[in-house]
Amino acid sequence: MNIVLLGPPGAGKGTQALRIAKTYDIPHISTGEIFRRAVADETEMGMRAKAYMNRGELVPDEVVIGIVKERLEGPDCAEGFLLDGFPRTVAQAEALEKELSKSGRELDSGLDIEVGRASLIKRLTGRRTCRACGKVYHLTFDPPQSATTCDACGGELWQRDDDTEETVSKRLDVYEEQTAPLIDFYNERDLLVEVDGERGVDDVFSAVKQLLTA
Repeated sequence: MNIVLLGPPGAGKGTQALRIAKTYDIPHISTGEIFRRAVADETEMGMRAKAYMNRGELVPDEVVIGIVKERLEGPDCAEGFLLDGFPRTVAQAEALEKELSKSGRELDSGLDIEVGRASLIKRLTGRRTCRACGKVYHLTFDPPQSATTCDACGGELWQRDDDTEETVSKRLDVYEEQTAPLIDFYNERDLLVEVDGERGVDDVFSAVKQLLTA
């Protein structure tokens, strides 16, 4: 089973990805994981990516796609894979399609976890971190006894800069501009599978299993 996982920041992709990978016995491949692995293993594409990153430059699509290609050629991907965080653009999706075709493979699903913008902002801005011990809370889903004090050590709880509403809104804008068009891309190919991510984790996963095995 070959799956691309879609959805905006805060949609719960990471949680669902772990469950999908375990249930269907396929590797969960995230963008961060493949970059770290390629650089650590000093693969050809990994070293090219490292050179760009060392210069503070964006890694071009051809290198990103090359790293993904290297990873998908791994023996653990022979029976399938779950890509999380790639592709991010239609151009990357087209390149992935071509690379898979060269090896006689194709995607089975583009799985989109849908969550409304208001819910996403609530999820992403609710995180609070203890300055002293680093324990993480969420004001809605895992609240501390006091919104300003850590239950574990009494340290001050704070909101990281990347958790503010302004920053979160910018992240969602980038997703809508760059990545949301992938929904149309996979819909046109009859590969799109949409799941309501507003529900509880278990309910979302039950829906995912039903759709993937339909």
